[in-house]
Amino acid sequence: MNGMMAVQQRIAAIEKRYAPSRAAQPAAGDFAAVLGTALTATEAGGREQVKKMICAAAQKHQVPEQLALAVAKAESGYDPAAVSSAGASGVMQLMPDTAAMLGVRDSFNAADNIDGGVRYLGMLLRQFGGDQRLAAAAYNAGPGAVEQYQGVPPYRETRAYVD
Repeated sequence: MNGMMAVQQRIAAIEKRYAPSRAAQPAAGDFAAVLGTALTATEAGGREQVKKMICAAAQKHQVPEQLALAVAKAESGYDPAAVSSAGASGVMQLMPDTAAMLGVRDSFNAADNIDGGVRYLGMLLRQFGGDQRLAAAAYNAGPGAVEQYQGVPPYRETRAYVD
């Protein structure tokens, strides 16, 4: 039941964040219309802002900007509200345990998610001697899988991700 409550709380937070003013708001309960309107209006500008945030975090954490941008694009298409079927969330698609390890309190807060995700990417780069392919593979499949296979794991998804 906790999972359902968490989902309901997240929906309420998204409704609050993206709902237009009451005067222009679609009929009550029409969450899809509210969210669709908000995303259409902010999508282009929002993605550019997200890219700027990623570049700033990359500089801060000494991660190549193009790598950080590529990971964010592959993970979420720069969408701060993205959620994967595995439970990863936000621009950098942080899993709950990874977010907690990084001190990210709200994975849907783009600034926190990006800072944590890029910082994690920097940690992986250092762990794998600056090898961007191995760091990307570890970001996707986990550092344990990269260590186990002593390189990019043979998972189809991870190989496509790294390419």
